[in-house]
Amino acid sequence: MRGHGPGGHRLLRPVAAHRDQPTKDWHFIGMAVVSVLALVQLVIGIVALARGDKPDQGTTIFVAYLLGAFACVPAAGFMSLAERTRWGSVTVAAGGIVLAGLEGRLYDIWGG
Repeated sequence: MRGHGPGGHRLLRPVAAHRDQPTKDWHFIGMAVVSVLALVQLVIGIVALARGDKPDQGTTIFVAYLLGAFACVPAAGFMSLAERTRWGSVTVAAGGIVLAGLEGRLYDIWGG
């Protein structure tokens, strides 16, 4: 499974769970990359709000979703550390699905 980029590893987490494998180091590296991207998104969103840009559905809900998107993957990672069985991999995969939903909702809130 070497050679897969950050996008590829997300698709392989359910495979790891199916193979009864715990979360591996490369999963955590991928989660770190995604977490940094979520931090960049958080900063860009706050800067946009500070410049006077306004989301269509309200600033409070937008900031709440930004914070949720930022915290989602690290929270899944910490939970997978506590569960060192295949269910840790399932937890990480579920965190990725939740993040995708939060990102879609952020797009809608901003007026996309």
